[in-house]
Amino acid sequence: MTPAELASVVLAAAHAVFEQRGLDRAALPASTVVERPRNPEHGDYASTLALQLSKKVGVPPRELATALADELGRAAGVKSVEIAGPGFLNIRLDAAAAGQLARVIVEAGTEYGRSDRLAGEKINLEFVSANPTGPVHIGGVRWAAVGDALSRLLRATGADVGTEYYFNDAGSQIDRFARSLLAAAKGEPAPEDGYGGAYIAEIATEVQARRPEVRSLDDDAAQEVFRVEGVALMFDEIRSSLRDFGVEFDTYFNEKDLHDRGELDLALNRLREQGHLYESEGATWLRTTDFGDDKDRVLRKSNGEWTYFAADCAYYLDKRERGFERVVIMLGADHHGYIGRMKAMAACFGDDPDRNLEILIGQLVNLLRDGAPMRMSKRAGTVITLEDLVEAIGVDASRYALARYSSDSPIDIDIELWTRATRDNPVYYVQYVAARTAGVARNAAEVGLVPGDADAFRPELLDHEKENELLKALAQFPAVVATAAELREPHRVARYLEESVAASYHRFYDNCRVLPLGDEEVTDLHRARLWLNNATRTVVANGLYLLGVSAPERM
Repeated sequence: MTPAELASVVLAAAHAVFEQRGLDRAALPASTVVERPRNPEHGDYASTLALQLSKKVGVPPRELATALADELGRAAGVKSVEIAGPGFLNIRLDAAAAGQLARVIVEAGTEYGRSDRLAGEKINLEFVSANPTGPVHIGGVRWAAVGDALSRLLRATGADVGTEYYFNDAGSQIDRFARSLLAAAKGEPAPEDGYGGAYIAEIATEVQARRPEVRSLDDDAAQEVFRVEGVALMFDEIRSSLRDFGVEFDTYFNEKDLHDRGELDLALNRLREQGHLYESEGATWLRTTDFGDDKDRVLRKSNGEWTYFAADCAYYLDKRERGFERVVIMLGADHHGYIGRMKAMAACFGDDPDRNLEILIGQLVNLLRDGAPMRMSKRAGTVITLEDLVEAIGVDASRYALARYSSDSPIDIDIELWTRATRDNPVYYVQYVAARTAGVARNAAEVGLVPGDADAFRPELLDHEKENELLKALAQFPAVVATAAELREPHRVARYLEESVAASYHRFYDNCRVLPLGDEEVTDLHRARLWLNNATRTVVANGLYLLGVSAPERM
């Protein structure tokens, strides 16, 4: 019995009690939930339904809980119901009802854990969005791992998600990039405000190979060639490195397109219609202080140039015009100050900033070697890049390590830890369960042990303490996925896989032998345990998929 099925049983019991007592059934909720009690000794599941309904119908909570317990105790699959405290229901399932979950999981396969919790929500999820002036640095890599995992979680809970990468390919940083490429081509030092690193020389060389005529152009014309070709090459490299990291975006959006299509003017006019613009000292301002910002923001300077914030306004409006009801933007710790102005901007457009705009802030990442932070990249010169991290610990470990922690916490990634083939390496610990469950299934087939038809499955045989513990862990998965999606916290999936599933499976494996020994005859218990083994494999594989990490069959 799954938690959702048990919740339906609890609700059916409530309907029966209300009918028996002549209570108003309109007070009953459309659905309810059951949860794992913190103390396993209190039962398999707990319900607070009696407490929720007590005031609505004027019946003391313990009296209502007693009536619910009596009705529930007669339900198929329920072993016992105890009343605790002011009216909590602690529910124990019989072995057959608990064990049936193994069949449910195996038959659901990749669908187990998915739901329609967020169905109907259309979400634009923007993450990474590094400037096209250098490789993706380790802060951006964190968002690549977390953002991609979040997109998978949102889709797994029914949301309509569009992932987006915003290339800031307009403005002064692109000019500095082009000047840096020109200087490298001429064998000169990078400009004081320019970009350094071996990658600049590499791109400059590639541009000259593509456009050899650039050598004969004057500096202004040559700089324009380096700008156009260099940005394109950097785009390609960023896309390629992210693709190799397992991250693909639905949309790659260029800031320059906003300018070329006149969308900044469109946004300006929309804000003027809303009555939030004013002119001062020759510049055009947005009155964001009306909505909690610490100061008003310039959109157009007195010399006619647009500000970066004007492009932010136009880009937000573009997303909303494309039909996205919620715009989620992931930004680094150095952008914390953007939250106030962006929320105020959404309000200036007439939107609800709490509903239509969501900004997530990610903290810093340090890569440690021999206990000391790595500060310099061989190629980028000033920062640690995606390639540096992957070269050090691999794609799977990188993605797992970055998604394993709450994004609002700084993290240190110890190269030595994340490359160990030991249980203290979190990704190895979880992937080992994936490989071990696959290995058990292979070995079972070799000795003629197969799960058999579902109708012949004997779930009541799964009555060992460690079997029950593992079943309880597997039952949590749908709720973990839904909560992780709603709270935007992929790390909940990683910690669940480690602390609940992997830990419980290892204890099950050590105490409950799946394979027959020697010439021992294959029994229904062996088959039942194989169902449970395979259910564990399904949950681990589904969970790792949500994190963008592989579930190996061998290690």
